[in-house]
Amino acid sequence: MQALRSLHPYSWTIIIGTVFGRMATSMSIPFLAIYLTQEKGASAGFTGLIIAVSSLVGILASFYGGYFSDRFGRKKIMSISIFGWCIVFVGFALADAIWVFFVMNALNGLCRSLFEPTSKALLSDVTEPKHRLLVFNMRYTAINIGVVFGPLLGLYFGSSASTAPFFIAALVYFVYGLVLIFQFLRITVAETAAAGKHIGVREAFHVTRKDKLFMLLLIGVTISVFGYSHFSATLPQFFAAAPSIEDGAKLFSMMLTLNALTVLVVQYPIVTVAKRYSLVLSLMLGNVLIAVSMLSMAFLHDIVWIACAVILFTIGEVLLFSMSDMFIDEIANPAMKGTYFGAMGFTGFGGVAGPLAGGLLLDYFGAIQPIPIFTIISFLVILGAPFLFQVWVMLKGRKQEPKPVLKKEHI
Repeated sequence: MQALRSLHPYSWTIIIGTVFGRMATSMSIPFLAIYLTQEKGASAGFTGLIIAVSSLVGILASFYGGYFSDRFGRKKIMSISIFGWCIVFVGFALADAIWVFFVMNALNGLCRSLFEPTSKALLSDVTEPKHRLLVFNMRYTAINIGVVFGPLLGLYFGSSASTAPFFIAALVYFVYGLVLIFQFLRITVAETAAAGKHIGVREAFHVTRKDKLFMLLLIGVTISVFGYSHFSATLPQFFAAAPSIEDGAKLFSMMLTLNALTVLVVQYPIVTVAKRYSLVLSLMLGNVLIAVSMLSMAFLHDIVWIACAVILFTIGEVLLFSMSDMFIDEIANPAMKGTYFGAMGFTGFGGVAGPLAGGLLLDYFGAIQPIPIFTIISFLVILGAPFLFQVWVMLKGRKQEPKPVLKKEHI
């Protein structure tokens, strides 16, 4: 409780705003693949391209988003990106032509790549080191609280057959932006960004590129994100098209909610145990569990067993993502934290390749042949484990792996 009372007002705003923001987006964005294929007649491959473009733009912009937050300050970048996001959601709601969805999802990726690394860097700036794991996990919990209710609201509002719920997302982010602006005007903090103002973007890029430990981590997490991306891109299309599954849109919304509920239940017990061991071993285990859960989708048709696979997937997701922010926070130079968080946006390559590969596999094999589809996906995902293992070996050699300093009462 003492740790919670010590959190900065900015931290609470970002955490609470994340709850409602993710609730709004998870009632609209995840259903986009179903809407495009069933209502607009887009092919699975082209739908995968539309879904993937968000990650592709995020890759190109995320490094600059983090770098700009170091150079120009967190407040400016967060303010610009969140109100830009509002306009994008209105664009989704009004879109009719397929190309408009492509453009809007590209801009969605741009706004996310600016806002997300900057908000993480701000959380790090205003939080004591001993409380940072708590704050990053509270943010992750906030994401999943939103995703518990968002898909159910999306199902209720008919997001798989309408773009109207995007108006709600626009309103939520507009209010979130107003609250942030109000706090930025009233509460002043010394931003770490000032320390990095004289670092050029080319120099910042080379610093991260030459960090071998970071690059190996980046590759391993990118391949893991490739596997993670199939949950929101390939699975909804498979559920909607598979003859053995009735009412795929409803099943997908239920699995999204189960995914978020499972995170809320298992996150803190897993973090409590995992923090005693290597952070990288947690990432490796997360990679393996995601690969195994994807493989299991090839053989499961009963809703109970599909739910078990989703729970397994979710445990892998928690292991992968709950520690990664803390790991980056520990290894990054304080003057370049935004840059490092932004550089992690290159993991979006996995988010691009996943929907594209899933869509192409569905087009080639069809939803009636899940075994080759999910076997190929699983094999590609497990290729990330050797890179993460090499990070672990390097850290053992240095005998200075970053570990969070966290007392029991902080969890």
